[in-house]
Amino acid sequence: MPTEQSALSPQSWPFELAFLPDSAYLVGGSVRDALLGRQAEYLDLDFVLPEKAIETARTIAHHYGAGFVVLDSEHQIARVVFDNATVDFAQQIGSSLEADLYRRDFTINAIAYHPHSESLLDPVNGHLDLQKRTLRMIAPQNLAEDPLRLLRAYRQAAQLGFSVDAETQVTIRTLVKLLSQVAAERVRGELDCLLSFAEGTALLQMAWQDGLLGTWLPYVTQEQLTALKNIDHAFVALQQSWPSYADLLTGWVREQSVPGLHRSWLKATKLSQLVSADPNTAEVEMSRLKYSRAEQQAVVAILKGWLYLQSTQVEALSRRQQYMLFKASGSSFLGIALLGLAQGLSEPAIGSLIQRYLDPHDPVAHPCPLLSGRDLMQHLNLRPGPQIGELLEAIQIVQAEGEITTQAEALQWAKEQLQHP
Repeated sequence: MPTEQSALSPQSWPFELAFLPDSAYLVGGSVRDALLGRQAEYLDLDFVLPEKAIETARTIAHHYGAGFVVLDSEHQIARVVFDNATVDFAQQIGSSLEADLYRRDFTINAIAYHPHSESLLDPVNGHLDLQKRTLRMIAPQNLAEDPLRLLRAYRQAAQLGFSVDAETQVTIRTLVKLLSQVAAERVRGELDCLLSFAEGTALLQMAWQDGLLGTWLPYVTQEQLTALKNIDHAFVALQQSWPSYADLLTGWVREQSVPGLHRSWLKATKLSQLVSADPNTAEVEMSRLKYSRAEQQAVVAILKGWLYLQSTQVEALSRRQQYMLFKASGSSFLGIALLGLAQGLSEPAIGSLIQRYLDPHDPVAHPCPLLSGRDLMQHLNLRPGPQIGELLEAIQIVQAEGEITTQAEALQWAKEQLQHP
């Protein structure tokens, strides 16, 4: 079993402290989290050295047989990858480590730890802000230098349970237009993180009020943000009443591309409430944010399924209508049902649909084909063509309605349809 580790304990590092030059400092989020008592099973360490950063990384990687890659040869940044840790080594920017720390985004991320002397270097009083649980900028120009930091402020505040300093928030509002210059993939990463846990909803609300979502998600309304809160509440309730369904909501479809850190049906459902309610427009928005094709299709299916549920009485859905809903939505039904519950649709009616979905043998949600196209051609002397697909679809519908249950009944029904269309 893996054990939780503190970044400030060299004993937990995957390499000996002796390999680290005395001039090296541990910096960034790992120092912050350790001081907050936030431990992790997987260590993510960042070291700053005044010189020989790549050489130090290469030496450690070679000695321990770990992975090694140069991330940026111009700025002297390299990474060593162990089984239980990723360790980055970077050459300091500026004439001193203090100058390097003054260039960072927020005070809580500008604390350095010297492992050889077990001492802290904290030129911007980040430790005090940790104690106050406040996220404070170091300087406005630091945020302008990398505008993604504007959105990152809300994401980090959400993750840590911190409040955003008032002056920092005012500065963010004055720089908000700069966010349009940031690469879509980076913006998407911050949004996904905020959408992936309940604490992010309140900070998304704040980010929207401060104008940060307008460039990338122009259709967001207060009603949609309220829907996010309702989804969070519905998910918590489902963890008690339908734990197996709640577990499925935290999963995701298989994709040929490498999966991201925050892909889930829960996140896809919440994302569906930040894009346009029109599926075509929503697809354009997600494409602009570089969402994968699978994620775009999932969210669009949730939107279409939700539009369908809004246009019907869920309690009165026939077996045929239920079958068509399940067929059209596929795995996205997970998000459609969650959204239905969050928006106050009949719990018993949605619950009966969930029960069908969770039953792999249910003939409405998961019909097992009674016949194949080959069967139809062999037994009914049919030629290949569109008629075969039409018959198979019709057979699945009457099977879902409970009119037929065996292959013989399906063949007889198909024969009658051919005789009396």
